[in-house]
Amino acid sequence: MLRTIFMIGSSALAGLFVLKLVFGVIVVGFGILGWLFGLAIKAVIFGALVYLAIRIFSPDTARGLREKFSGKRY
Repeated sequence: MLRTIFMIGSSALAGLFVLKLVFGVIVVGFGILGWLFGLAIKAVIFGALVYLAIRIFSPDTARGLREKFSGKRY
């Protein structure tokens, strides 16, 4: 599940990066990469905490989310 959360977060960050690149607001250098990396880490931590809370308080909902994002395994 953490892999799924990370992939959603990295896709969102890639979209932000492309958006900034298209509109020319990107700063050349490592500043933007550090900012993106920091944002990705925060998104992963937040997603993991939310999933952990859902898993503790509502296991059926967590199971449904896991099946929705990873598909059923036969």
